[in-house]
Amino acid sequence: MDFALSPEQQMIYDYGGKVAQSFDHKYWLEKARKFEFPRELWQQTAEDGFAGLMVAEEYGGGGLGLLEMALLIEGMSNHGLPLLMYVVGPTMSLGHINQHGTPEQKSRYLPDAAAGKTIFCFAITEPNAGSNSMRIQSVAKAHGDRFKLNGSKVFITGVDVSDYAVVVARTTPHDQVSRKTDGFTVFIVDMKAKGVDFHAIDMSLVNPEQQFTLFFDDVDLGPDDVLGEVDKGFEILFDLLNPERVTIGAMACGIGRFAIEKAVAYTSERVVFNGPIGAYQGVQHPLAAAKTQVELSSLMLRQAAWQFDRGEEAGPAANMAKYAGAEAGIMAVEAALQAHGGNGFTHEYGLYDLYSMARLLRTAPINRELILNYIGEKVMGMPRSY
Repeated sequence: MDFALSPEQQMIYDYGGKVAQSFDHKYWLEKARKFEFPRELWQQTAEDGFAGLMVAEEYGGGGLGLLEMALLIEGMSNHGLPLLMYVVGPTMSLGHINQHGTPEQKSRYLPDAAAGKTIFCFAITEPNAGSNSMRIQSVAKAHGDRFKLNGSKVFITGVDVSDYAVVVARTTPHDQVSRKTDGFTVFIVDMKAKGVDFHAIDMSLVNPEQQFTLFFDDVDLGPDDVLGEVDKGFEILFDLLNPERVTIGAMACGIGRFAIEKAVAYTSERVVFNGPIGAYQGVQHPLAAAKTQVELSSLMLRQAAWQFDRGEEAGPAANMAKYAGAEAGIMAVEAALQAHGGNGFTHEYGLYDLYSMARLLRTAPINRELILNYIGEKVMGMPRSY
């Protein structure tokens, strides 16, 4: 395997440093503390061609893959600019439409989305199902060749700034299918459609994208709103979830690097007793260990993305990348916080704000325990635990 990035991939990875010259971490943090979407940053990245990175060139995109998207998200996070909307929109939603949409759907949705003119979110999690997606209760009941969607979703990122949502629902209820994976259908839902409503969730998380509960009340959908095949949505669902795991892992690695670099700069200048505190092993070793874990995680996520782009089975590597990245990100921010002492908890340094974001990624979009269950069963061949 060639570990070297191509010149184009290196440019994508380095883009975070370029855009940070105009929209730095202070900009992101100001938006995050106000729960305000960083629209100027979003528009700049779209104008620079990155919202459509995974969209085919004929629809105005870059025609690239998950590896390039992971490099973009990791590179931006390296500079303190983690954007969850790039996971749920350009990665999960646009990548899915690009791969599984009809020519008419691609022509209708992708050009404007690739240009940043429209924004997509993604909705699967439900209040009574949580991580058990087999038990989702949102149902799109058939009426002739049309559907009426009813139900609710929870912890949906960026609903307020989104024009459309890619929604996973059941067209056959759980208790009426022979296999629990049957009966799923993926829809494209207009957020302005009659019967769509949403409410913000009051979160302690410091992040510019808000979380929402999303409600559907007899939302009218037609056959042209179906993404893929009716009742067979589960067959393509992991084309959404594996990229989510990879890009979340990339974000976590970037947050970890950013925190470590801040700590290295601080501890190289902060003098206590006989010299800079960065010379003390008690400060240096935790940061060095965290740096090692971040770089190991980054290699795993690149392997997962590479496998996905080649059409290979990417589930094991994607899950391990998400687990490793989240743990490494927390480890890095924790070490950086400790190295800063009391200053790490001040608004001026902003490190504790980063901790809430890093800690989120251990739990969402899938928690550490379920990933370890997957690895135990699917990768190691151990007995099923749930």
